[in-house]
Amino acid sequence: MLGLLSAALAVVLHLLYHRQTWETAIPNDCFAAAAVEPGAPRLVCLTFDDGPGVNTEPLLAILEEEKVPATFFVCAQPVNRPYLPLVRTIVQQGHQVAMHSASHQYAQIYQSTDAFWQDIKELRRQLEPYLSLGDLTWLRFPGGSTNTVSHRYGGRRIMEELKAQTEEKGWHWIDWNVCGEDATASHPDAEQILRNIRQDAADKTVCVVLLHDTMTAGQTVEALPGIIGWFREQGYHFCTVAQMEQLQGSLQSAGE
Repeated sequence: MLGLLSAALAVVLHLLYHRQTWETAIPNDCFAAAAVEPGAPRLVCLTFDDGPGVNTEPLLAILEEEKVPATFFVCAQPVNRPYLPLVRTIVQQGHQVAMHSASHQYAQIYQSTDAFWQDIKELRRQLEPYLSLGDLTWLRFPGGSTNTVSHRYGGRRIMEELKAQTEEKGWHWIDWNVCGEDATASHPDAEQILRNIRQDAADKTVCVVLLHDTMTAGQTVEALPGIIGWFREQGYHFCTVAQMEQLQGSLQSAGE
């Protein structure tokens, strides 16, 4: 039985790292084939994109109170820069900081692979005062790795090369398979964000949840306690994306 659980989780993890994701506004069902194996350990990674910002600190307070780790895929746009010192707090509280984009300008960063890596170089330069750059080894492509957003601006042409180059650096890239849709034009309220997550998370053993900590993410702050509570009720273990494989192994060992 343990071998079957290991195989099932290995498939899910492979899909999370290397399969398709969707535009935030599109229902995210691309991992449906990796459904739950009854009794398998359930893992959830809460991830927050596009911060830090005005809502990062309230989110950190909730995560601290709930003793839940999370992963923050950060940017360094002008709107982010006053909040970049919060990166130090994120690390001190036991969360993971990961790379997203300096500019988050699709039309610029997806012009070429050189343009993309120049953007990441600038992001790392902006973050260097607040953390060890050696710890920045995880990346989420703006718009997702095979998403209609990134492809619209040229990402389809260069994305496979960018993925390979990321791995050549010894880094990791990851998408998401559960989306709160909290950054869509419809501006869903906290209840709708939770409904979106519950719908996407159904029948998944491993969930990587896409949320945002931007200046318009006030409803995400309101929704977060309910999101955490729901995953706990379903028996999920919280982890950062970097902890995922390690925790998978420890949970399996505990079940022997």
